[in-house]
Amino acid sequence: MARTLDPAAHAVRRDAFVDAALRLIQAKGYDNLSIADVIRQVGASKGAFFHYFGSKAELLAAVVDRMVEVGISRVEPVAADPDLGALAKLEGVFSGIAQWKREQPEFQPAAVAELMRVWYSDENATVVARLRAATRMRLTPLLAGILRQGAAEGAFSVASPEGTASVITSVMLGLQDEIIPLFLGRLDGTVSFETVQSTIGTYIEAFERILGTSRLEWPIADEATLRYWFDPTAPLKGQAA
Repeated sequence: MARTLDPAAHAVRRDAFVDAALRLIQAKGYDNLSIADVIRQVGASKGAFFHYFGSKAELLAAVVDRMVEVGISRVEPVAADPDLGALAKLEGVFSGIAQWKREQPEFQPAAVAELMRVWYSDENATVVARLRAATRMRLTPLLAGILRQGAAEGAFSVASPEGTASVITSVMLGLQDEIIPLFLGRLDGTVSFETVQSTIGTYIEAFERILGTSRLEWPIADEATLRYWFDPTAPLKGQAA
C-alpha cells in the first residue's frame, strides 16, 4: 500500500530546510553553502533533502520565493482594499515594507550591518540577483493595479500604468542599492546624515516626477525613520543633544 502523504507535515519539513538555508546564507554566503551544511543544520539525511529539493539551485529558489512572499503578503491587503484610494494604497505599500523590515530581529540597526556585508558580498551575488528578479515579478503587477486606479481617480498622471509600475519597481530596487552603502558609510563615519537625507530626497523627487504628483506622504523620508536607521543615537530635531 502506498504511503499517504501528510501535506502539513511535508510543508513543515520542507520549511525546515529553507529556514536552515536562509540562516546559513546570512552567515556565510550562498557560494560557501553546501547541501551537507543544510543537512547538518536540519539534522536530516541526504535522502530527506533530495526528497524535497533536486539541487542546491532549487533550494535557493525556495529561499528567494519565501523572502519575496513574506514581504509582498504584508502589502497585498493594502493594495486590494476597496475602501482605499490609490494615494493611500501606494503610501501603504511603501510604509508596509519599511515597517515589516523594522519588525524583523535581523533587521535591527545593531544587527543589520553584518547581515548587509554578507548578504551583498560576492558570495551572495546569485541570491541577490534572484531576489531582485522575483521581487520585480511580484511587485510590478501589484503596483500596476494601484496606478491604474490612480489614473482613473486623477491622482497620478501616467500614460501606461504597467510601464510606469515597471519603472517604479526599478527605482525602488535602485534605492535599496543606494541605502546599503549609505548605511555602512554612516557606521564607519564616511557618510554624513545630511548626505543620507539628500540621497533619499532625490529618489522621492524621482518617484513624484514619474507619477506626476507631489501629494504622496513618504514615510521612508521622514526624519524619525531616517534617524532610526542611519543615526539611532542622535536626538531628533528639536530635542536636546
